[in-house]
Amino acid sequence: MDDALPLIFMSVMGLAMLIYVILDGYDLGVGILLPWASDADKDMMVASIGPFWDANETWLVLGVGVLLIAFPQAHGIILTSLYLPVALMLLGLTLRGVAFDFRVKAKDRHRGVWNAAFAAGSWIAAVSQGWMLGAYITGFRDDALATLFSLGIAFTLPAAYVLLGSGWLVMKTEGNLQSLAVKWGRRALWPMMIALIAISVATPLVSATVFDKWFGFPQLFALAPIPLACAVAFATLWHVFNRPRVIAAGYGWLIFAAMVLICVMATIGLAYSMYPYIVMDRLTVWQAASSPDALKIILFGVVITLPAILGYTVFVYRVFWGKATELRY
Repeated sequence: MDDALPLIFMSVMGLAMLIYVILDGYDLGVGILLPWASDADKDMMVASIGPFWDANETWLVLGVGVLLIAFPQAHGIILTSLYLPVALMLLGLTLRGVAFDFRVKAKDRHRGVWNAAFAAGSWIAAVSQGWMLGAYITGFRDDALATLFSLGIAFTLPAAYVLLGSGWLVMKTEGNLQSLAVKWGRRALWPMMIALIAISVATPLVSATVFDKWFGFPQLFALAPIPLACAVAFATLWHVFNRPRVIAAGYGWLIFAAMVLICVMATIGLAYSMYPYIVMDRLTVWQAASSPDALKIILFGVVITLPAILGYTVFVYRVFWGKATELRY
């Protein structure tokens, strides 16, 4: 049981970060897309994420909280190595939060400033998260290859967020804005696909550990469902984006569902690549974990907190499901 506790907390942390990427990913994507919409469409875009975005960020707090209390050694290494991108991410999220409230109450001549601030905060947060992910996969190395790899993910993750945001807007809006969302998603699809393939090829090259885990036998065949599922998801995205009648028939949700599948497969692949390390090639899950007695106590809190956050998230999405309407205070 004591040996299983670190794995339980690692699973909780991974689940929290996966849900965060999906849920906050779409509202960051909506923010990135904001400058390309008309003023009326901007209001509807913000309204589509208005009831949800605060709850979405709760998952980031849970994931980082589990890292802090369950894996203090890893927390120290990760946060120290990522001090600057973490600070930039928090700056971006703060800018988004301030702009979200001020843009609704600002006079017309000032609203453009807050719209720009909301978009800038979304870009800053997304790029920072991409850089952090790249640095984490490479074990926080600072050589040229690792830096280029982190830079690649820094610009791939915002593209994924744009696709999530487009899928969200297709589900939540109608008319001209829905058509715009389809156009934005179609434009982001190929850059996202090419970048994801490039990152997938580059990952084993920057990490010998990942190379050995993916390209040995028989795991090469056992892991085949992961890229195959991603290929099916991309085919679905291409089909729906290029078939307006599919969306008109009420199947626009397939865009968002396909992106969720890609996120899930990427998370499974990352978890397999990292195991048993929590800091690549430096610190295993068991080496970084708090004492078994401490983990047992912390587990009581997680047993209460995790279902509560899940329940609240489901409740919010159930209450505010359906097409977006004008955001009012």
